[in-house]
Amino acid sequence: MKFVDEATIEVAAGDGGNGCASFRHEKYKEFGGPDGGDGGRGGHVYALADASLNTLVDFRYTRKFEAHRGEHGKGSDMFGVKGDDIVLKMPVGTIISDAETGQVLFELLTPGEQILIAKGGDGGFGNLHYKSSINRAPRQKTPGWPGDRRVLQLELKVLADVGLLGMPNAGKSTLIAAISNARPKIADYPFTTLHPNLGVVRVAPEKSFVVADVPGLIEGASEGAGLGHQFLRHLQRTRLLLHVVDMAPFDDAVDPVAQAKAIVAELKKFDAELYNKTRWLVLNKLDMVPAEQREARVKDFVKRMRYKGPVFEISALTREGTQLLIQTVYEHIAKVHRDSQPPAEVDPRFGSDIA
Repeated sequence: MKFVDEATIEVAAGDGGNGCASFRHEKYKEFGGPDGGDGGRGGHVYALADASLNTLVDFRYTRKFEAHRGEHGKGSDMFGVKGDDIVLKMPVGTIISDAETGQVLFELLTPGEQILIAKGGDGGFGNLHYKSSINRAPRQKTPGWPGDRRVLQLELKVLADVGLLGMPNAGKSTLIAAISNARPKIADYPFTTLHPNLGVVRVAPEKSFVVADVPGLIEGASEGAGLGHQFLRHLQRTRLLLHVVDMAPFDDAVDPVAQAKAIVAELKKFDAELYNKTRWLVLNKLDMVPAEQREARVKDFVKRMRYKGPVFEISALTREGTQLLIQTVYEHIAKVHRDSQPPAEVDPRFGSDIA
């Protein structure tokens, strides 16, 4: 399936039904009184976060969605039936914005979350509604109210705990396949990955985290070069970035340090918040470096990068060093999650947490 992370749609909630002006006509009842019912409410339009979806492709070709209008009121105290609601299923992580102003209206962040994106119009009042002790034969009625109509911009930012970034052919796809249930395309040419891949990494039966692999970045990506710039947004919601570096490029003239610095520069140009996100170095393909040269090459790389954070020496192909990597990543993610939780309330009478 083609990965689609943007779409523009038009949604129209149903109009409310008109109220009815009617009077009861029964034998032996000369003044039966008003019996015109109210119109029915128009159908609402909802958006539902569906965890089974991972693209917005359903909205690429079908762009207009209309709910049913409410039924008109009738005589004999008959109120109109409300219009049927419609529910649009969208991937978790979808941002819904006003297409004209660009204002963000809603975000679907939790599986199963349902939000109202277009409200149906209220039904009009029938003359029964206006009956009173001083107005026994009202003839007033009102039309139904129109439903909301909106043109919406949909943008998908995948939800993942960890994001992989690096140059094309750095081994990101091999790494995500080695540590998770993802099965991306792997080949020996650049830009094998054409869309983000999500994988669940199982550390223990009840311990896991989600990792995202985006297309490789090249210098100038923030201005539109290559493919990765289209998907940098998917790294914005991650809690940790793993910068995967190819330590054994095929071309001896290629400098891994220069490539790594170019990636960091592109992050800074694209988004300052993304640039300042916690980022660890993962030095890959060390199985292709002679054993007697590994330590010196790693030390030289870290020194020239002027990097002081965690460094992981791995081979995604042979899975050497990957267990230490995923265990350390999980501990970091779990700590970030704990730190982000609000403190438990304390009962002042007992000085203990409230159950």
